[in-house]
Formats: sequence, C-alpha cells, structure tokens
Amino acid sequence: MEAQVQGFSLKGYGVADDVEIAHVIPGDKILFELTRKKRLPKKGRLLEILTPSQDRVEPRCAHAQTCGGCSWQQMAYPAQLKEKELRVKKAFKRDPDPIIPSPAPFGYRNKMEFTFSENRGGQKYLGLMIAQAEPYVFNLTECHLTHPWFADVVSTVRAWWEASGLKAYFPPADAGSLRYLTLREGMRTGQKMAILNVSGNPEFALNREQLDSFTKAVQAHDANMSVFLRIHQTKKGKPTQFFEMHLAGPDHIMEELRLNTKTLSFKISPISFFQPNTLSAEILYNTAISLLPESRVVYDLYCGTGSLGMAASTQAKQVIGIELSPEAVIDAEENLKRNGIANMQVFQGDVGKVITRLMGEPTFVRPDAVIVDPPRAGLDPLALHHLKTLRPKTIVYISCNPLTQADNVAELIQAGYVLKKLQPIDQFPHTYHIENIALLSLV
Repeated sequence: MEAQVQGFSLKGYGVADDVEIAHVIPGDKILFELTRKKRLPKKGRLLEILTPSQDRVEPRCAHAQTCGGCSWQQMAYPAQLKEKELRVKKAFKRDPDPIIPSPAPFGYRNKMEFTFSENRGGQKYLGLMIAQAEPYVFNLTECHLTHPWFADVVSTVRAWWEASGLKAYFPPADAGSLRYLTLREGMRTGQKMAILNVSGNPEFALNREQLDSFTKAVQAHDANMSVFLRIHQTKKGKPTQFFEMHLAGPDHIMEELRLNTKTLSFKISPISFFQPNTLSAEILYNTAISLLPESRVVYDLYCGTGSLGMAASTQAKQVIGIELSPEAVIDAEENLKRNGIANMQVFQGDVGKVITRLMGEPTFVRPDAVIVDPPRAGLDPLALHHLKTLRPKTIVYISCNPLTQADNVAELIQAGYVLKKLQPIDQFPHTYHIENIALLSLV
C-alpha cells in the first residue's frame, strides 16, 4: 500500500491512513504492508520510502530501522524539537516558550537496561526491544544514546552468556536464569556500574563460578567497575521481591549536578532513581528553581531522592520532601548529609496521605511554594485536593506527560490559579518523550 505519513501517534509512531508504522516521519511517502488490521490501533510495516520527508536524515545507528528505543533518529533534530513543542501546545491549547534543546543529542543517557531473550531454537539475544514487536529482542552492537562502553559491555556479556550454558528467563513458565543487564554511569564522574538481573527461582540460581566469570568479563572493561547481582523473585499471589548481592568493585557510584546555586553530589546504588540525562537534568533543575520565589516553606512532592528539593534549599527556610519509595527516601537522607543540607526533611509515604498527617500536627506550616514531579499518570486525587486546599502562592509542576499535566493544571486554574509559563525541555532526543514545566500562581 502507498500512503503519505500525516503525523505521529501518541507513542511516536508515524501515522498513515490511520495505521501506525515505525521509523517513518510526517512528509514521507511510503510503501507499507498491514500487519494488524482487526484490532486498533492498526499497525503496518515499512517496505520502502518512496519520497522522503524534507525533515528526514540518515540515522547514525545501524539498528535505527529495528530498534524501538529511539524512534525519531531519522528526523532532523530541529524538527524533533518543533514536534515536541507542538505536543505541549496541543495539550494546553496555548503556545509554550521555545523548547530548550538537550546539550548533547547523542551519548546522553546514564542508564540503560538490556533484555536477555532466546527463541525456541535456542538462539540468544541480548539487546533492546524490536519496534512494534515487543517482547522480541534484537542483538545490540551499538547504541548512540549512551557512551560507547555500554555497547562494548553488552557484546562481552553476550559472549559470556553463550559460553555459560545459562538460559534466558521465560516468565510464563518461571524458568530460566537471566532477565536483564543494567548499566549505569556517572556522567560527571565517569564511574561505572553493571547489574545482572536474574530469576528468583532457586532452580535457576547462578553458582559462584558463573558469577565470578560474569564479574571478570565486565571488569575487563574497567577494573573499578561496580558489579551487582539483583535477584527478582516473583510468586503468584505474593508481592514481587528484590534482593541484591554486591559482587565486586565499589558498592555505589557517584554523580554530580552542577547547578547555578551549588554543585550537588549523589550516591547512586543499583536501585537509586536518577534523571537519565544528567546534563539536561541540570538545565531542568536550574529552570525550575529559577521560577521559585524566596520562600519560608517549600514542599517537594514525589521528591524521589530529593534532588529538586535540595536545589531549592538555597532559597527557602525549610523544604519538606515527600516520597513513596522507602529506598529513595534512604538515598535522599544520605544525600542530604553528603551535601550538608540541614533545612530539608523527607517523609516516606503516599503524598496525599502524608500531607493529611502533616496538616493534623500542631507545628504544621502551610507551604509558600510547591514543586511537584509526579509519575506519568499525574497527581493523585488526594494530592491535587490538598494543593487546592493549601493554596501555595506558587506551584512549579514538572511532568514527563503533558496530557495528564494539562488535565491537572486545568483543575488548578478552576481553583483560582493562573498558568504563567510553559517551558518544554528536551531530555530524551530521538524519542517522543518530553519534559515540561508549568508555572502556576494564585490570582
């Protein structure tokens, strides 16, 4: 079938005649075949670019026509930025400020997860998911979203796997050993970490010889590599559990955020959350903090390891962070000590419930300003209710999903707030993902 690509789906696939097709961009005239027509969305496979879009460029990566990771690499970077601005405009029905580009369109990611998989014939794959064909995996040999050592380690671990006799984990049967390989890097420090994620089924546990050979393989790239085993235990009817074993090297890596107000350092353990694009996160945080007025009390909701709140601590008398993840709170408390920040406290628990508890305490003080950085689903109803009740003068709302952000902002506007600014920031070049800051003030 021939068609003109008119636009993108929400997941970043090209759309032609209401069919989602990977690796095409608006303006392409293409030849494709339908691969799914009975269920929506319809899907198709690109056969040939008949006439390329004026925004089409030659992708840098050899896997660009297979990988489901960076679906826009074949589109010129200025066109990517324009499309992301347009997504924010459509969500809010108003023009945002010009998008801030990523300082490094390639080699920007500090963390990647690679999947072990094998087919019925026993052929082994270690890499990323194939676009529109999840959970199928291709053998990755290069990735330009990371520094080159990531792909080098993946190739080394694949060779180790092929010689080990181990099987990839197969979830339906709870069989096999190997699930994922996670690699992390301190972009400002150069420190590296490798985490082998395995099944928690005792029948498929790795022995000491296998663990030693894995460690030797990855530390051949860097003798000071931090190496961990992470056991992922699933049992029907019971919560998933994770257990970690430190195999070699340091038990953490360090990262820095060099901000306008100060440089912050962070200890990163295997499960620590940290913004995947360090350099762009510095821009995100500097921009967000510049929108905060001098305040007596600032709340940092969904604070993770507390990095935004720590940045805000220089212009507030007190910062209150709230985070659901117990592990993230432990990291936040250590990072506060590490950076000598005494005017921030982090509470563990559901954001809405923690605020309810704090409001009932005699020492409770209303926040002058609130920073929120919720999951993609947006603010939970109780947290949104509390924002409308507490009525801080300023809300800085950071989101990786402008659609749910726009819905929440609409409710806050009905409660008396004015949307002062929309600032998109590109943290994830060559993907459809976008970070957006919304600044709200009371009338």
